[in-house]
Amino acid sequence: MRTINPLASLFGKSPFGPLREHMKLVSECASLMIPLFEAVAEGERERVEDTKQKNFQLEKDADEVKNEIRVNLHRRLFLPVDRGDLLRLLKTQDSIADRVQDVAALVVMGKLSIPESQNESLMSFVNLNLDATRQCADIISQLDDLLEVGFRGKAVERVEEMVKQLSKIETTSDDAGLELTSAFLEDEPGPLTVSKLLWLDVIRKLGNIADKAENVGDCMRLLIAR
Repeated sequence: MRTINPLASLFGKSPFGPLREHMKLVSECASLMIPLFEAVAEGERERVEDTKQKNFQLEKDADEVKNEIRVNLHRRLFLPVDRGDLLRLLKTQDSIADRVQDVAALVVMGKLSIPESQNESLMSFVNLNLDATRQCADIISQLDDLLEVGFRGKAVERVEEMVKQLSKIETTSDDAGLELTSAFLEDEPGPLTVSKLLWLDVIRKLGNIADKAENVGDCMRLLIAR
């Protein structure tokens, strides 16, 4: 039988459920990168705009959950972990959705078209960054288990291993981003056009998604180390 740490009962309404809900919304927001870039590749501007709007709505929903967590955290008399660490974790999770929103806005604003020769590599890069976000969500889903065992033992070891895997995904994303940037620059030799500059910014911001996800992993390391 699983033993419940007495801290869990003293905690009352755990903020970890809302944190998971927030991360779920962030992950859903990021997952819209697939239909967004598919619509761009197919030249369906209306679908691109529609996907951007869905993205913005999910980001807004995540912000509402974030604000509610902040309000409730400051009202609590007892937490088994440092408030500052939880707020830092929340802010870092939210930065993923912010970066995804930046990507969607750039794609729509620039009315970008994907060079056919780069479509496969770009979609692979998008998926790599989504892998980082999914791994991040899986890590956040461990919070209740960590609470139940008092942030120690095998639950901590499991999370530490998951964070290591997240770091590997981020490193792979970095490498893929550099290759994709070089490919975009070589695809159209000559002066940098507005379109090309926008694509380079899109690639950089896409790579930031994995960076932000890795930062969430770092926040979790701090949380379980105290």
